Amino acid sequence: MELNFTKMQAAGNDYIYLDCRTAGLPPNAAALAVALSRRHFSVGADGVIFICPPLLADGDAAMRMFNADGSEGAMCGNGVRCVAEFLYTHGVRRDCIRIDTPNAGRRTLRHVGAGLWQVEMGHFSALGADVGTADLGGGPLLDVPLCTGGRSWRVNCVAVGNPHCVVFVGDVPPEGADLALYGRALEHHPAFPGGINVEFARQISPTAFAVTVWERGSGATLSCGTGACAVAASAVLTGRSGRGVPILVQMPGGTLEVRILKDDTALLLGEAAAAFTGTVWIQPCKLPRGVV
Repeated sequence: MELNFTKMQAAGNDYIYLDCRTAGLPPNAAALAVALSRRHFSVGADGVIFICPPLLADGDAAMRMFNADGSEGAMCGNGVRCVAEFLYTHGVRRDCIRIDTPNAGRRTLRHVGAGLWQVEMGHFSALGADVGTADLGGGPLLDVPLCTGGRSWRVNCVAVGNPHCVVFVGDVPPEGADLALYGRALEHHPAFPGGINVEFARQISPTAFAVTVWERGSGATLSCGTGACAVAASAVLTGRSGRGVPILVQMPGGTLEVRILKDDTALLLGEAAAAFTGTVWIQPCKLPRGVV
């Protein structure tokens, strides 16, 4: 099976993009994500994003995002900006692009400069029912005590299309083996039966945070767009930052700008760029039986 793809990244969050606007989502999408995302053995990425026909008549496209382990994510703040950039450079030459998702609704993006997009990320919530927690109460889930990975944590749980667990730390955010240990432990804590994305954030100033990321289904990544929004929302909800001002979230792959508005919505601003295009041959024996 031969596939044409575009590799794109936004703040180092890299995905493989397949244009399925004509053919639609392939039936083996999850298996393809696993096969293509394996670093050193395939193209390598944090996952695969399929650009599909819009779900609503006035949309420009729909996005389906699959993590490196084959699980489907509801939303990707970095990925949706890359979809807008892809469309902008492949015939949809408009400064306002509307992208549908089956599980997180529509996202409207505005072109504000070369490769620079602002996306309306919608409402966020710190309520347990929206985050998908168990035995933590109804919320708001702010400064909640949790024990896992041999440590005690105070966590902030926020849903921004995807569920997030934000931990504010006083020192350098964990990296490497520590990030894997603590991130995995929090991701799989019984309080999060569906798993959760984890951000460790150190406050640099009232409007800047240094953050490391552990993504559900992908592990350590260089950045996360919905995670940046979750950090900014948690900072506002806990009184660390104010509303309406640009909050800079500095991740290993780059810096994203988030504004938390009065109505509990988030605006995410950042770059998106194509890294390269190519063609890959997927051998049927490399995919699970019955998906080719």
